[in-house]
Amino acid sequence: MKIAFFSDCYLDLTGGIVTSINAQKSALEALGHEVAIFTTAYPKTPAALQKLAAQHIYVVPSCKFLVRGVSPISRRPRIIEKWLLSNHPELKNYDVFYVHYEAGCSIAGLRLGKQLKIPTVQVMHGREDMGVTNIVPYGFRTFTATMLNWFHSWYLPHTIKVPRDNYLADTIAKAKMWTMMVNHANFADYVVCPSHHFAKKLTHYGVKRRIHIVPNGYPDANFPPNPPLKSLVPGEPLKMIWHSRLSGEKRIMPFLQALTTVSGEFHLDVYGGGPDLGKAQHYASRHHLNVTFHGNTPFKKVQSAIQKSHLDILASYNFDNYPLTLVEAEACGVPAFICDPDMQEIIPKGSCALSKSESPADMAAALNNLITHPDCITKMSQIMLEQRDEVLISNRIKLVLELFYSIIKS
Repeated sequence: MKIAFFSDCYLDLTGGIVTSINAQKSALEALGHEVAIFTTAYPKTPAALQKLAAQHIYVVPSCKFLVRGVSPISRRPRIIEKWLLSNHPELKNYDVFYVHYEAGCSIAGLRLGKQLKIPTVQVMHGREDMGVTNIVPYGFRTFTATMLNWFHSWYLPHTIKVPRDNYLADTIAKAKMWTMMVNHANFADYVVCPSHHFAKKLTHYGVKRRIHIVPNGYPDANFPPNPPLKSLVPGEPLKMIWHSRLSGEKRIMPFLQALTTVSGEFHLDVYGGGPDLGKAQHYASRHHLNVTFHGNTPFKKVQSAIQKSHLDILASYNFDNYPLTLVEAEACGVPAFICDPDMQEIIPKGSCALSKSESPADMAAALNNLITHPDCITKMSQIMLEQRDEVLISNRIKLVLELFYSIIKS
């Protein structure tokens, strides 16, 4: 089978979408399928482009100076479509266009699929409504969301307008982003998302396509062999690890605030970077918190640190859909700490500590409860270890292939 990926989030970036694409590409190629990735990127030398092409990764026309935060931005979709037809005529022979994200390169993939009469599958990864809320400064959110929505509607029809409401679209900016997400999904022939709770939200706001659930998976090649059962000895410091972005949507600052009122002994290792890194370091220093910031670190070292921890932290609320933080925790047999009840879908029942709410006070109470009941760590770790094989990408990719084969046969 020939599969073309299209994504605005891939090269020059880290994060869940990148990791998901890499895992699926490797799994599909291991099974003998031909996979090509078309994506945006910062300027590359001819040698770098040639090296990427050897891996069947191709850089579409991208802006040299304009960026989205720290992300490269594609040229306009019509420019990309013209470039693809000129430079990659072989695309007309592909079986499926597998599209990720909702910006220029992704739009071009959907439009080109219609033009070439190739089935398109859109993966809905993230909550763009919360992205614009947490990333864009307060006074610019409505303007930014309106402009993004307007740009998107130039290329894909917006037959559904999501009104402001009291549910998830409680601001004009959020309503605009839901409008964009819903119409983007409806333009594709098939829709995939990683979790049932996100699928329900998409359907609520007007996605008409049947949504296929394909959870994110863990690369088989990196799967840790025989991780040990975790146990917390009474009186021993609770060893926690944070390996999500340090940003507003991941809520590192509220979690650090919670640590100021934790009564027991603990240590938190923080891996990775993000816009809140400096703020988090300053806060932890000012409050004399037992926190070590490691910055961006090679994955193998992070994986080793996860296995040495008692508790894996995910403090996001009403944002994540299927965070790889939890997938990595399960692969390593490490209990998880969560604030968002929707995240209980992602990991085995009984393998996490759930805060009563997203407030720092309730997070601190949940952590204090674990410290005073250390046997809970062992019980949760046992559950993680018993079911961890479920997260292997070699198991999860079967769901993707079932969908692709059904598309080709129809």
